[in-house]
Amino acid sequence: MTLEIIATTLSDAIQGEKAGADRIELVTGIAEGGLTPSYALIESVCEETNIPVNVMIRPHSASFCYDSDDMKTVIRDIQICKQLGADGIVFGSLTEEGKIDESSLQKVLEEADHLDFTFHRAFDEVDNQEEALEVLMKYKQISRVLTSGGKKTAPDATEEIQVLVEKSRDSHIEILAGSGLNLNNTASFLNKVKVKELHFGSGVRKHSNFAHPIDQEKVDRIKKIMMSHA
Repeated sequence: MTLEIIATTLSDAIQGEKAGADRIELVTGIAEGGLTPSYALIESVCEETNIPVNVMIRPHSASFCYDSDDMKTVIRDIQICKQLGADGIVFGSLTEEGKIDESSLQKVLEEADHLDFTFHRAFDEVDNQEEALEVLMKYKQISRVLTSGGKKTAPDATEEIQVLVEKSRDSHIEILAGSGLNLNNTASFLNKVKVKELHFGSGVRKHSNFAHPIDQEKVDRIKKIMMSHA
């Protein structure tokens, strides 16, 4: 199983790798749900870590609906991520009607080229997740979908996430479960949901708060739980 950990600083990323993360999701503006980090941060994390670094591409926190000006920023951010050595990007765009914005998505995938691609939790705001997953499954470049099953936390949506897992089983897309997972609920979650990838933020930090560093003991115990369910 794959353990992805959110990093918001270089120290986070280094500690996340030491703690045993398999992949880093690099973001800033975590209180706003995650925004594109600075180029200096992307560069330093890519240079000083040896695990995959996937960079959040999100130009603002107003919504997941992007106009042509937003898309200019998005495309340029992707170009620079490639130059700086990022392994992947994390992106999602929706229409005003709560559908996948395929026009924006196609532009991003074309620019992303070889980069690993995660469609992020914009997916949790679509009007119908099963239909949205069918749309995303048309695009072979998409590696995974990060989701809490349309609810506030993943543990609140075990049935919904398992439906997505079943729907994507024979496709190229993995379901990356995230939001609200922690040491206390990971085992019960994995008893109900057969995902291969988990996404952790505050759940692997001291005091379960982004203001505090990653907790090695929590990561160790979560990894043991994941191994027992692999």
